[in-house]
Amino acid sequence: MRQRQRIQGRSPRLPALWLGACVLLVGLTSALANWDFELILQNAERRYGELGTAKQRIGAWDELIKASGNLPEREMLSAVNSFFNRQLRFVDDIRTWQQVDYWATPIEALVQGAGDCEDYSIAKYFTLRRLGVPSDKLRITYVKALRLNQAHMVLTYYTSPAAEPLVLDNLINEIRPASQRKDLLPVYAFNAEGLYLPGGRDKKGDAKRLSRWQDLLEKMRTEGFAIGDG
Repeated sequence: MRQRQRIQGRSPRLPALWLGACVLLVGLTSALANWDFELILQNAERRYGELGTAKQRIGAWDELIKASGNLPEREMLSAVNSFFNRQLRFVDDIRTWQQVDYWATPIEALVQGAGDCEDYSIAKYFTLRRLGVPSDKLRITYVKALRLNQAHMVLTYYTSPAAEPLVLDNLINEIRPASQRKDLLPVYAFNAEGLYLPGGRDKKGDAKRLSRWQDLLEKMRTEGFAIGDG
């Protein structure tokens, strides 16, 4: 645990994260379009040069999507959660990108073989949306990790609006109901439909289009993904 704390030892940044949370996931219905991984790989090679083992990680992502399309949603969650937890090492943004808070695309994270909690959650979100999971079942959720005393991000899944969410997290591999994650204190959540406060079933805010999310979408378009206008 000491090593985990050292690696993940960002001080809590909840006020800054609140601004980031206003960048809601909008305009992603076209994310369900087929992704041309041959084009995506070509673009990645033009940007990074020889990909080495990163090419294998990106190819494995393509295979995950091909193999998971007909799975029940609960099995999709497990497959996607395990994949990114296995493929990525946790590394702070300051070490990877020399920035305090950088939202990496799934390709950027897979090329690095590393990411922080936002990058895990973003990659899992896009993959599940690509597999056909509706956005209203998924929420990017900011929490406070109590044992680490720091801000953290997870992906939560709701079988219905009133259901207890399941938590997809990079801290542990097991997907558990939120009531079994006493180490996480929810702060707020967001998806394409709006902003949600802890325990709230109705949205508390409309989608905002701030620069960090728009930058992420634009980077993904440049990488060759069919992503809507946000």
